[in-house]
Amino acid sequence: MVKNQKYKDTPWKKIKVYFCIILLLTLIISGPVLIQNFLVPFHIPSGSMAPTLLIGDNLFVSKVAYGYGRKWGSKPQLGEIAVFQPVEDPMTSYIKRIVGLPGDHVQMKKGILYINDVPCPLKPHGEFTTVNDDGTILKALQLIETLPNGLKHLIIKQVPFGEGTYDNTPIYVVPEGHYFMMGDNRDGSNDSRVQGLIGYIPFERLVGRPSFIYFCTGGHIKLWEIWKWPFTAQCHRIFKDIQ
Repeated sequence: MVKNQKYKDTPWKKIKVYFCIILLLTLIISGPVLIQNFLVPFHIPSGSMAPTLLIGDNLFVSKVAYGYGRKWGSKPQLGEIAVFQPVEDPMTSYIKRIVGLPGDHVQMKKGILYINDVPCPLKPHGEFTTVNDDGTILKALQLIETLPNGLKHLIIKQVPFGEGTYDNTPIYVVPEGHYFMMGDNRDGSNDSRVQGLIGYIPFERLVGRPSFIYFCTGGHIKLWEIWKWPFTAQCHRIFKDIQ
């Protein structure tokens, strides 16, 4: 079972918290240069990418992952997590997983992801439990999904297969130069399945690729409430790699 839990105060926890305070103060001082050229901080406001990313996670996004000015970088790969700004909502940044490359056929059938008419295998992996910001308990079936390129990652399913809003969709044909994005929380994500809101994402609308979690408030406090960090920080998630 995967779930959030409180960790006992330890010297190592305090060291990590103080280190993060120094890191954030450094970011504030050098922020304009870093944000303009290399990194941008991103806060997870919702559970659409659970269990991979949780409410309260704060992470750094590399703006040069896909090329400086979209030159000399690597192309987005199937299964990568990316931050983007959709054409339909250009002022808002979203974070989802790439499940469709240019030319791919993507479809949901009874809650199972199909890419180019091939179902992505699912393997049960216990139960996921966490507390939402509104205090409600989220319990969901956790599964390991394997994409056609062999990449394995966790997803969660809150309702029975076939009963979710986007469990059965038409076939989406990803246009050239575009990508199909989907949240790991399959029943709690607005993504490319919602064509009127998110839709296909052009390459130039990709902001970057997240690198690691630099701090996690656990969804209980605001990032600026520094005085609460030693008591509420989810230190076990700090420096966690994002896959």
